[in-house]
Amino acid sequence: MAATSARSVAWQWLAVAAAVAAASLIGGTPAEARRGGKESIGFYELRRGEFSVVVTNWGATILTVNLPDKNGHIDDVVLGYKDIGSYVNDTTYFGALVGRVANRIAGGRFTVKGHAFHTYKNDGKNTLHGGHRGFNQVFWSVRERATGHFPYITFYYRSYDGEQGFPGALDVLVTYKIDGDYSFSVTMYARPVDDGKPTPVNLAQHTYWNLRGHGNGTILDHSVQIFASAVTPVGAGLIPTGAVSPVSGTPFDFRAPAPPGARIADVPGGGYDINYVLDGEADGQGVRKAAVVSEPTSGRVLELWSDQPGLQFYTGNFLKGDEGKGGARYVKHGGLCLETQDYPDAVHNAKFPTEIYRKGQEYKHYMLYKFSLAKK
Repeated sequence: MAATSARSVAWQWLAVAAAVAAASLIGGTPAEARRGGKESIGFYELRRGEFSVVVTNWGATILTVNLPDKNGHIDDVVLGYKDIGSYVNDTTYFGALVGRVANRIAGGRFTVKGHAFHTYKNDGKNTLHGGHRGFNQVFWSVRERATGHFPYITFYYRSYDGEQGFPGALDVLVTYKIDGDYSFSVTMYARPVDDGKPTPVNLAQHTYWNLRGHGNGTILDHSVQIFASAVTPVGAGLIPTGAVSPVSGTPFDFRAPAPPGARIADVPGGGYDINYVLDGEADGQGVRKAAVVSEPTSGRVLELWSDQPGLQFYTGNFLKGDEGKGGARYVKHGGLCLETQDYPDAVHNAKFPTEIYRKGQEYKHYMLYKFSLAKK
């Protein structure tokens, strides 16, 4: 991939926005537009030196992450579509903030305090990432924005009572912030609004990473280390069985760095797509190291820290030549996701950490991405 300046990428997105926003979004199916809202698409660059992150308020989505390799070449290391119109009705979740409940809810049904709720089934018999119009398919408003040495932006969304079948209104905030020369954080908050209407909440950031540069082959030769001694195994429809099983002696063991391609043939379903139960004690802020990914050609290293109990490791098993930025084609296993989260389908497993929140309680989810170059 030819080296591309981060600033030129941001301007490309801004130019595309003017051409496609009205036709693809305002005249399309988002609920806010149908209700006569005046939302518009915005594109926002967070920059510190040659490191930059570009985000949009459509789905609170990360569009690009640009940083140098060991030779000083700048590449965009996240997968994404060629224009914002392609994100409408997307089911790949490139870079999206997903919710109200990330991952799967078995049967699209759950019960809270004796009341049954039915959520939109968009994954066979199950609900995936909040339904067919989850948080990745709505406009978020810009609540706050700052430039300077530590630029950030905060997006806000009010999820209404009954949206996709979930009970009670929910206020949601997500802040993207550059915290250092080559690090940025994602902080998510949510608060139920309505009395007497507790609701499940489990947000996740769904960026696909390829540290060699998006569109540059697969991630099967990346080195992956996940700080977890157990997984929550799944059955039909990728629904957790309720068990917590050790990774020792299985192809799911990434406690020591290993390339996903080494044992992927032994994983059912053609690739990794499973929740890891993270090990270790959190630091004084409730944060612990979740994973480290490195790529030998570029020398790039990604270190992920979070305060969540689980991490979904996904190897882009359903990519099939999707057209992306700059004419790239994303082949199967062309990117990997590291989604820190609560355990999937926790609404049906009392032994899993609860994800039910009531008015007066606050959901918080913190992620920190640290990038570096491998030592020679």
